[in-house]
Amino acid sequence: MFYLIAQTNLHCKLLPNNMAPNQVVVGIPRETVNPWERRAVLTPDHVSTLVRKGIRVLVQPSDRRIFAQSEYVEAGAEVKEDLSEASVIMGVKRPCQLTTESLIPNKTYAFFTHTIKAQEDNMELLDTLLERNIRIVDYECMVDENDRRVLAFGKFAGYSGMVNALHGLGQRLLALGYTTPFMTIAMPQTYSSLEMAKQAIKNTGYEIAMNKMPSSIGPLIFLFTGYGNVSKGAQELFRLLPHKYITPAEMKEIATNGRTDIVYGVEVGEPDHLRHKETGKFDMKDFRSNPQNYKSVFAKEIAPYMSVMINGIYWGVNDPRMLTYEDCEWLMQNAKPTPRPGTSEGCPPLPQRLIAVCDISADPNGSLQFMQECTTIEKPFEVFNPLTRRATTGIAGEGFLVCSIDNMPSQIPVEASNYFGDRLMPYIDSFLASDATEPFECYKASPVIKNAVIASNGRLTPRFQYIDTLRRQNEARGHKVLILGAGFVVPSIVGYLIRDPNTSVTVVSNLVSDLEYIKKYFPRASVAKVDEVAEDECLGKLISRHDLVVIMTPWKFHTKVINACIAHKKNFLTASYCSPELRKLETAIENAGIIGVMEMGLDPGIDHMLAMECFDEVYRRGGKVISYKSYTGGLPAPEFADNPLRYKFSWSPEAAMSTVLNSALYLEDGKRKEIAAGGDLMDAAQRMNDLIGFNLESYPNRDSISYKDVYKLKDCETVIRGTIRYKGFAKVVRALINLGFMDTKEHPKLAPGAPSLTWHEVTCTILGIDPTSSTKTAADAIRAKLNTSEEVVQDILKLEILSDKVAELKGSPFATISQHFADIMAYGPNERDLIVMSHQIGIEWPDKRRELRVVRLVVYGEAGKGKAGLAMSRTVGIPAAIAARMILDGKIQRKGYVLPLTSDIYEPILEELKNEGIQATEVTVPL
Repeated sequence: MFYLIAQTNLHCKLLPNNMAPNQVVVGIPRETVNPWERRAVLTPDHVSTLVRKGIRVLVQPSDRRIFAQSEYVEAGAEVKEDLSEASVIMGVKRPCQLTTESLIPNKTYAFFTHTIKAQEDNMELLDTLLERNIRIVDYECMVDENDRRVLAFGKFAGYSGMVNALHGLGQRLLALGYTTPFMTIAMPQTYSSLEMAKQAIKNTGYEIAMNKMPSSIGPLIFLFTGYGNVSKGAQELFRLLPHKYITPAEMKEIATNGRTDIVYGVEVGEPDHLRHKETGKFDMKDFRSNPQNYKSVFAKEIAPYMSVMINGIYWGVNDPRMLTYEDCEWLMQNAKPTPRPGTSEGCPPLPQRLIAVCDISADPNGSLQFMQECTTIEKPFEVFNPLTRRATTGIAGEGFLVCSIDNMPSQIPVEASNYFGDRLMPYIDSFLASDATEPFECYKASPVIKNAVIASNGRLTPRFQYIDTLRRQNEARGHKVLILGAGFVVPSIVGYLIRDPNTSVTVVSNLVSDLEYIKKYFPRASVAKVDEVAEDECLGKLISRHDLVVIMTPWKFHTKVINACIAHKKNFLTASYCSPELRKLETAIENAGIIGVMEMGLDPGIDHMLAMECFDEVYRRGGKVISYKSYTGGLPAPEFADNPLRYKFSWSPEAAMSTVLNSALYLEDGKRKEIAAGGDLMDAAQRMNDLIGFNLESYPNRDSISYKDVYKLKDCETVIRGTIRYKGFAKVVRALINLGFMDTKEHPKLAPGAPSLTWHEVTCTILGIDPTSSTKTAADAIRAKLNTSEEVVQDILKLEILSDKVAELKGSPFATISQHFADIMAYGPNERDLIVMSHQIGIEWPDKRRELRVVRLVVYGEAGKGKAGLAMSRTVGIPAAIAARMILDGKIQRKGYVLPLTSDIYEPILEELKNEGIQATEVTVPL
């Protein structure tokens, strides 16, 4: 062993204890990770100290940095763009770009890498560091002999969060009708120093002590969660106000009878609100081991009396939440302030006790369920309304204010930089001793620094080789998705899913052209040709090798595929209706312990979600839904509606056209109405009274009455779900029905193997006249049979049904003309489509007020982007892909059939759809 060590040391340079100053150069890069990162790893004062020791310092120019370049020059630094002379380059955060200029090979770097948990987003950064032989010191890993971090910014997050909270409180109270002393407190980044912010808080405190708070607001109680640095920092600033600390038990009394010339503070930790589900007691050791055995009483016993919540706790995934959606709803309705003397219209009482929440922990979907996404320094505040479960950017609206910025220390860059540099300076010699070209084992440095080196010499250091294992485990845990079908909708699903590098997608189809398209535009996806889905053994093998099956085949294959999923215990998803036939499989699905998401597309899918979002809000607020009309249509954009049907096909023409032959059942003004199958729907088409600029018509679709139970519309007297088309569609289709083109019965002369026919001959055959008849004779026969306007006749003739083009025979008149329409009414490469949806919902509130809420969704496709650019592809495919991702990530756990009718499903999907540019609008009209 000694021999091996000695051999290794032969490769190490023997450096004197006091390294010559001209041997080392420190580089300070500009921070590029985001616009608000203005901190500097070393301040001009720190640089001055280094220069006095004879150390050369290079500073990359940056006008964003909190310290001016001139200050660094005065301190003795050199301002240079090129840092290649530096042997050690020290920043705060990772560079935005991974160029050779921002990460120079064979250098020692120090910054927060965020790679030690094998974080997927930063694996490319880690690979770059390894490839370029960079020795990287991660500040996060700098710990002392007691395993405590040397650099931790919790207290600065607390400082910044408290200033944000006080500023937001003043703004929110103004929106509610009050001018308060808090109005003079600004956002922390606007102050030149933390001391200036503190002085502003002291000035506010003076005004409060002078009784300048409106008495109608009542006592203000600030609640702090946690006992760590975050809470300590926030409370340090809170104590600059005239204050009194109270216990949780005293909150109720203070909320009613407290003073308004001081503010009250209360600290809440685990013992204050957690109770064992069986014993009702709290034991910290047991809680740490078994958090699932505890419940929180925070919402009912503590939260009703707080005014401002400052949240700084660590929350584990099995810990009880402090506030759920339901808790917030209860607080809105029940935690009202005690009436104060002298309140009036101009001096109103608060709508509820809770005014604002500052979540400094910035933990989405954590201890505070309503905090689903962090706010930003640019847009720091939003108002969350528990009754609608929606957040609106700004300070106005029903609900309470929320601030949850995730980079708060950067808002006070001067003090944060001083703190940073002060704690780095004792270790600067260890940094300077680093030579990235030398073996890591030769690096003589403080254990605090050497143990924080993640990578050196092109590989992970021994302490961090576990990252490779974690990474492999993450990749092994990667999800495998099988998509059956490769039609118009599938590209959007594939494109969304493969954004996650740990998700592999295999697309199966019997159409080579569709598979070639997928492979061309999504090289990461695998494709496989399978002749239909009829090959049982092949289908079973495919399903068994995947975690999730997305079914995008024609509906006639669904039963077969779902049975195979049951047999192999694989979750599945489809955009199709959960038909009565499929309902028969529900028990088998539940017994197999699998998830079957159905009706996850546009219609059905988004229509369900937008409707239920509205209904649930109405029900939560005590209202009733008294009428519901819903219409959806996929159309060509108006400029491309250039054929007699004013329609083009983005999916199976046969499937699309078959809907006009369906029956319909609906409720109107309390009366049950039925339309027979076979084409009578076209006689029921009416002009749309919404989106009138599009010149639309609509007709009922399928069984609408069944949705009265599905949507819990017990008070509803009108329930209609329908299809949207451009005006004129129904007349032309009615004419096609009358002529016999929509007949689904097999015709011997139209069989695929029959002698070829031109479209002129096909039309004559369907009309029952001599196939050799002249075009005029055939046209006259059409007129005679239709007995309608010449405008409709001309529309029929423009469908090229009397042309000499050879028809592709499909067995029946209906199947044959559907194929014809697919040929002549397909979208061109530079054409775009359009999705329109209109929910018209009649509402009655507890005070008997009535209103009509109109929820509209209008989505245009993108020309030139092929199938993936179609609005139909995106509005069907992306909801399906989002739901698929939720299944893969364990966010859908319910076994059996799952439809998007509950908030745990529709809320995250609608939110993600907004990020994808698919967002509805609402208009409310009094009735």
